[in-house]
Amino acid sequence: MSKSLLNKIVVVTGGAQGIGRGICERFLDAGATVIIADMQGPKDIDDWRARVDNRVSWVATNVAMVESIKSLAAHVDSEYGGLDIVVNNAGIMFEKSIDDQTEADWDLMMSVNVKGPIMVTKYLLPLLRKNVAAHGAASIVNIGSIEGFAANPNHTAYCASKGAVHGLTPAMAIDLGPQGIRVNAIAPGWIDTDLNKEYVESVDDVDLAKRELAKLHPVGHIGETSDVGDVAVWLASAESRFVSGQLITVDGARTKKLSLPSIFKR
Repeated sequence: MSKSLLNKIVVVTGGAQGIGRGICERFLDAGATVIIADMQGPKDIDDWRARVDNRVSWVATNVAMVESIKSLAAHVDSEYGGLDIVVNNAGIMFEKSIDDQTEADWDLMMSVNVKGPIMVTKYLLPLLRKNVAAHGAASIVNIGSIEGFAANPNHTAYCASKGAVHGLTPAMAIDLGPQGIRVNAIAPGWIDTDLNKEYVESVDDVDLAKRELAKLHPVGHIGETSDVGDVAVWLASAESRFVSGQLITVDGARTKKLSLPSIFKR
């Protein structure tokens, strides 16, 4: 990968594991300095630092708590004096029917998945503006989901939250574009995270599950966290300087594939 983000400073919320970690790794490959804003840091953070010349750090952050976000902003200001890129990746998911879902469940989902990105953006905006003044541009990448426009059973709260992220993105792009800040979103599909691996390995026939998952995707396989990371790097770089307010789906064409009755399937 080219060093398209050399000397850029990026905050990635929820960057310690899963898709967030894959995003962090690709930003580091592109030359950026990465601040992981997560409730828990990567277990191998010391090895990671050694591998990338200390260009990665962790700040304990709960995106559902405004005071925690303010502390993150104060740390970034103190250590770096500005910021070039924010990736709003932190999120939660649970499966509950409407009957079983409590008000507290709903509020938690919205606090993390919807309020989190907007409050992180709000309190990091002054730092983004500093670097726009110095370097001419900044970028925000929101992580949505294909469940922001499609659904799985018992995912009402999650789908609603990701739909909100998709709706926030163009509105943010319109408001922040005149300030030199582009805003885009990525909607990942089935990505090979540890959580999804555990889900697949919980079924009786793991090999069959993997084959069936692959068949859902016209490209013939599921995605890797680096697939999302590569798109995030592009959206954050000058190579996408005229792209803003967009939602890019990264799902191997899964959501474009129309179903057929089984008698017609090949």
